[in-house]
Amino acid sequence: MIRAFIGVQIAPEVRARISAAITQLAAETSGLRWVREENFHFTLKFLGLIEEPQIETISNALAQAIQPFRRFTINAKGLGVFPDSKKARVLWVGLEGDDMPALAKSVESVLEPFGFPSENRMFRPHLTVGRWRHSMGLQQELAGKLKRWKNFEFGASAVDQVVFFQSVLKPDGAVYRPVKTVPLAGN
Repeated sequence: MIRAFIGVQIAPEVRARISAAITQLAAETSGLRWVREENFHFTLKFLGLIEEPQIETISNALAQAIQPFRRFTINAKGLGVFPDSKKARVLWVGLEGDDMPALAKSVESVLEPFGFPSENRMFRPHLTVGRWRHSMGLQQELAGKLKRWKNFEFGASAVDQVVFFQSVLKPDGAVYRPVKTVPLAGN
């Protein structure tokens, strides 16, 4: 069994800009567990524990589902929190891209027959960059800092493949390993 998810990798230069921003915030903020730069990614679907032989079967189904999609660009922009400023649990960088909702929906649809139900939450593309251990309201000072980053442009990443990741949990944080890549059409 492996712990797995389907995602999209972020360009190294975009990851570096995000990392520089959170380094600044980390120096001024406490209580957050920060995501390491090499782990920044966009999750299309978290699968949880799966049997290793399922990787090939799911990858083949993904290849069919994403066949209509051509390479596109996503833009990383702004910082925010989930679920809201009164009960912040996740610090995120927003993602924008016209084809992202359709790609995510296609991945969701193709995985349902494998026993992975569709999300009930609204689709809000983002990169998780930090997590609070306990839900908390944002202190006024941090809320002000986040407003400064609200529209900051971190850069663009080309989406030319979908990646099947293995997530290995370790005491110092998760390590994400690409297991299989599924190219978009024309790539």
